[in-house]
Order: sequence, then structure tokens, then C-alpha cells
Amino acid sequence: MTDIRQLIAAERHELATLLKELPTDQWDAPSLCAGWRTREVVAHLTMPYRYSTSRFLFELAKSGGRFNPMSDRLARRDAAELSTAELTDCLAANVDHPWKPPGGGFEGALSHDVIHGLDITVALGIDRTVPPERMRVVLAGLSPKHLKYFGVDLTGIQLKATDLDWTYGTGKPFEAPAQHLLLKICGRELEPSG
Repeated sequence: MTDIRQLIAAERHELATLLKELPTDQWDAPSLCAGWRTREVVAHLTMPYRYSTSRFLFELAKSGGRFNPMSDRLARRDAAELSTAELTDCLAANVDHPWKPPGGGFEGALSHDVIHGLDITVALGIDRTVPPERMRVVLAGLSPKHLKYFGVDLTGIQLKATDLDWTYGTGKPFEAPAQHLLLKICGRELEPSG
């Protein structure tokens, strides 16, 4: 099995390469993250490389210990203060960074990168398919706590990937490519395919 750190590095490298080619107007286009443009998503993606643990804790305390409001505030501020080149260069320089989300391990880091990469590419209509070996790792890590976190109710629905041998849940089938099912699990609104 390919080492997960190699999968993470490959995902970050491919996203950084894609971002370097984006026209300016696409940096200001809406992403699938509600209220965030491409630039806020990239600011959020690079936050772990730009903030020390002590700075992160300070910013978290400023937001009353609430991660989501802190994350939103920092993404908006950093997206306004940093150029698109600085954001892209930061991602490119940190493809091998050992960051892991608390309690998420390297699988969580890969999930974070894949999901937010899709938030950008799907919203922009960029035809990019996440390689199956990365999608398998991300999908294998899903659990009911993720649905709860994103406020998604899949009661009576079975998600079935059309491009991988993967299903989740029971009930009426909802079929789509694996990466679209991942976005559905994360509460992103997509039109059903086919």
C-alpha cells in the first residue's frame, strides 16, 4: 500500500500546480464552501503551515474556543492580506508538511486536502478526478460523526459510488461518482448525476 504521506504530498502538489494556472477572476469565484471564494479556501488550507500552535491557540481563544468562527475569520482576513501567489507558494512549499488535524491523523489531513480541493475545482467546473487510491482512503475513514459534524441526514439513503466499489448506508440508492458522494456527505449541495 502506498504510504499515506505520499498520497497527501501528491494531492497538495497537484492542487498547487492547478492553482498556479488559475486566472485572477477564478480566485474570486465562489467555492462550494458557503461564503468562501477560492482564495478563502486556499487561505484555510494553508493555515496549518502559517500558524504556530501558540498562535493557533491564541486565535482560538479570541473566538471563544469555537473553531468554525475562528477558521472563518482567519480565512477571510488572510485571503484579503495575502496575494494569490503567496497562498499558492505556501501550499507548494508545504506538500510534505506533517500537519494532522486533531484526532484525525494523516487520513484526516488527506481528507481535508481532498475535500477542499474539490470545493474549488467542482465549483469552478474544472474537470479533475481525485485518484482512486486517495478517494479510497478518504471514504474508508467516514463515520456517523462526520455526518453529524456537517449536519447531513442520510436516513433511508444508500450512497453508491459509480466509479469505485463503495457504498455507505442503507435504503434508497443515490448513485454518483465517489468524489460527488464525498461532497454530499460534507453537506455540499450538488445536482444528482444522470
